Amino acid sequence: MKRLKLRSYVVPTLCAIVVFTLFVSSFFMNSSSSNPSPTNYVTDIILGDKLPVMNTTDKVINPYVSSNVTIGKSFYDYKAKEEDQEKSIVKYDDTYMQNSGVDFVSEETFDVVAILDGEVISVTEDETLGRIIKIQHDNEYTSVYQSLSATEVEKGTKVTQGQVIGKSGTNKMDKDLGNHLHFELYIKGQMVNPISYLNKNLEVSSKGE
Repeated sequence: MKRLKLRSYVVPTLCAIVVFTLFVSSFFMNSSSSNPSPTNYVTDIILGDKLPVMNTTDKVINPYVSSNVTIGKSFYDYKAKEEDQEKSIVKYDDTYMQNSGVDFVSEETFDVVAILDGEVISVTEDETLGRIIKIQHDNEYTSVYQSLSATEVEKGTKVTQGQVIGKSGTNKMDKDLGNHLHFELYIKGQMVNPISYLNKNLEVSSKGE
């Protein structure tokens, strides 16, 4: 039987092809391991980043829900017209005083509600002003509800916006108004005109952790 003799250049050529194939395979494997797939890359960013700042808007609501409630006496505004200021004067025991809030009136007793979430910081009863509830809210808002005939919360109660906290009533200070709610609003300890803030948006920023 006659043996087949390989030519002298065949073996070196085969060796070169094998070495080249191994080199190319090694190159692509290293490249793949050093560059993770796009899916992993996006996932890492989403999971690694902190939550962004989110802005939400709360609306300050009226301290009542009845549609039969109207304004009986407005807040005394130093910048208002003289005729409007005269309508915001309270007379009691032969003494004239500037109205420190807004008086909401109705022929029928109505529910009084919290204008925002907050915590009741006091529930008192005054011979002249009637029952009084004071609530501390975020953003340094404090709301005061006077001339109540009944209260449904106590000091330390956590309330939510729109929660019924009491019922309208009468008092000696504003007996001419009949059944009503005297409502006051303070921001950072300063008395403000409630009408300028009721039914207005209150910006609140919250940052995820």
